[in-house]
Amino acid sequence: MQIQQLTKRWPVYTALAILLAGCSFSQSKSKKLLRAAEDETFDLIIVPGIPLENGEWGRIMKARVYWAKFLYEKGIARNVMFSGSAVHSPYYESKVMALYAEAIGIPKENIYTETKAEHSVENIYYSYKKARKLGFKKIALATDPFQSKMTRGFTRKRVSKDIHLLPIVFDTLKLMEPQMTNPEINFETARAENFIALKERKNFWQRLRGTRGKSMEKDPY
Repeated sequence: MQIQQLTKRWPVYTALAILLAGCSFSQSKSKKLLRAAEDETFDLIIVPGIPLENGEWGRIMKARVYWAKFLYEKGIARNVMFSGSAVHSPYYESKVMALYAEAIGIPKENIYTETKAEHSVENIYYSYKKARKLGFKKIALATDPFQSKMTRGFTRKRVSKDIHLLPIVFDTLKLMEPQMTNPEINFETARAENFIALKERKNFWQRLRGTRGKSMEKDPY
């Protein structure tokens, strides 16, 4: 069932939760991970990117950005690093998300971007490497429950066992939804020069290697 069909019957974030169920962390697990982090403060949270949809943020990007805002305002995260290159559109995913984050209230000085990652595993690995180089020590991954679960093994084995997982709690987003806005953004500062889409630069097997973390730079930063 498509999101558009679901959202005619349920609120946006209820629909997302239903679509992601079964192949992601359960909401009870997500809430448990959040409770475990409520008395902690992370130097930085990593938020993986996702492309624009028809020239604006889609529901998943909006969910990830607002989840970052929630964690920042609760004092669970001091800083946010959005990650993502210009992969499927001529705009850096990380820079687009940073623009939205600033527009909805996260201070610019607490927003960082990582612009090399083209796959989910690279979002985590490259952001972690950049964060450590910048001096951040206590780091968490904040994304939707599906991506959190799909990348959990990679994160623990290839990045760091110390990265805490903070998957989105959709009940929290539902409570925030009435106050959510859709700010108008000038994306020109996020545009990539000489853009060529990933599928035009790399064949299927090359993209698959990237998805599996087989093409990463060892020392990107």
